[in-house]
Amino acid sequence: MSAPVLWNYDLDDACYRVRLMASLAGVALTLRSVDAYPGAEHRGAEMMALNPLGRLPVLQDGALVLTQPEAMLCHLARTGPRGAGFLPQAPGPAALVQEWLAFAARDLGAAAAARMAAMLEGPGDPEVLRLSARDALRIVEDHLSAQTQRGDGFVAGAEASVADIALFPAFALSRDYGLDHDAFPALRLWARRIRALKGFVPMPGIPDYH
Repeated sequence: MSAPVLWNYDLDDACYRVRLMASLAGVALTLRSVDAYPGAEHRGAEMMALNPLGRLPVLQDGALVLTQPEAMLCHLARTGPRGAGFLPQAPGPAALVQEWLAFAARDLGAAAAARMAAMLEGPGDPEVLRLSARDALRIVEDHLSAQTQRGDGFVAGAEASVADIALFPAFALSRDYGLDHDAFPALRLWARRIRALKGFVPMPGIPDYH
């Protein structure tokens, strides 16, 4: 059986989430490099045929084509030999995972936009986007502080889940758009726990410490 194919740009935070989840879950990916910046290959005919939205990443697993990063994380967790623990089955933790996956997709979108504006002259006001990302990360910070008081080190419980992987790059890469990690002590401790997971892989821009 052939390995899933990830259409990938190394500096894209959404692509990184998928690479990280695959490594944690024990799934070997075949990477297909896409020159997104400055080449804009993600908007070329081949990529638009896979994803008419013209966005990365795209994951192909046999006949299955996924274009939403959160769906990719769940698929890799379900299919990887080490992935089952990243998808809790108990109703409460399972609901929290869905809650934070939605938060990562919608409310933390400002973080990716802020990074694009700061590094690649992407659209939007960099300062407005930075402040929006800071406010969203503050919500995660407060939640993790409460989790720690309950004895839980991750967003949905005592073990890491796909939600943690979806949230991680927005904080880990936040220095790229001017946020100081010292303002987020709970997130810093959480990031260390993520880094300690078996199979963790870094990406350019993520520091070796938090």
